[in-house]
Amino acid sequence: MEPNPLAPLEHFLPQVWFFILGLFLFLYILLDGFDLGIGILSLTSSNEQRRSILMTSLGNVWDANETWLVLMGGSLFGAFPLAYATILNALYLPAVIMVVGLILRAVSFEFRENANNKRVWNLAFGIGSFLAALGQGFAVGTVFEGIKVDAAGHFAGGMWDWLTWHSVLVALTLIQGYVLIGSTYLIYKTTGELQQTHYRTATIAAWTTFIGAVLITISAPIFHEHLRAQLFQPPLFYVFAAIPALGVLLVFLLLRSLQKREEVMPLVWTFLLFLMSFIGLGFVIFPNIIPPSVTIYEASASPSAQVFMLIFVAFLIPIMLAYNLYNYLVFRGKVVA
Repeated sequence: MEPNPLAPLEHFLPQVWFFILGLFLFLYILLDGFDLGIGILSLTSSNEQRRSILMTSLGNVWDANETWLVLMGGSLFGAFPLAYATILNALYLPAVIMVVGLILRAVSFEFRENANNKRVWNLAFGIGSFLAALGQGFAVGTVFEGIKVDAAGHFAGGMWDWLTWHSVLVALTLIQGYVLIGSTYLIYKTTGELQQTHYRTATIAAWTTFIGAVLITISAPIFHEHLRAQLFQPPLFYVFAAIPALGVLLVFLLLRSLQKREEVMPLVWTFLLFLMSFIGLGFVIFPNIIPPSVTIYEASASPSAQVFMLIFVAFLIPIMLAYNLYNYLVFRGKVVA
């Protein structure tokens, strides 16, 4: 039998696209995460002046942050069409929850500016942020836990398979993580009493996120056989041991920076915490794209389709990164009433 000349590409390209999708998802969670966190925090604002400062801090960046989610969805459809169909089928209801939340956020953000009575739109923005974060948490928890598929890789589970105690734990932890990153962003963007308030909310969210992460880390290999078999095999075992240890160190550094009332470093340590968590999730899932049984090689599109998309994305990623960076540089500095 003659060797397949495309075999190296069929092995290499799915890995490249797995990394690209991970990058898109990480940038979305990181950037839109503080948007959602601030939206959830707005539900606890004591007066309209404080709430206006929170909304103003998002006014010029929130819509750009969500473009990474759109780009990730399109890339998943093009690079791994089987995974796109199966994952969306399995996560239909969490996706609906997330989309409803994002619609509520977008509508309320725009309508609030011109409304005489802002209370309804304030509430809609906060609830929309919570729903979007909740839907994302259920989705992450379900993918982490595994999706039931048939021999062809199509979804073979039920409508409510995503609703388990473990996905609820992941969702609540992700919400606390968003509140944490939102609080540290507000520490950087605000001053005075409002800044002091978010030093406190960041400290509380750091502890609740840490507790949730510990429970997830301990329970995952205990209750899920496929994760136990994968995590305790070298070399992944060493990664599995190192990432929680680094996470504990980062939480310590974060709490210390909050205690010292630093402005920039709490946000930096929170970013690094998200990065470490994301790297750990990537190691746990790889090489699967539909855990625990469908790999990136089985679900990938043809090499020609992946190469075509890669050329397009190679131009798009630098443009989007440059735009986001320019946007944050232009609107840097404190937000005041």
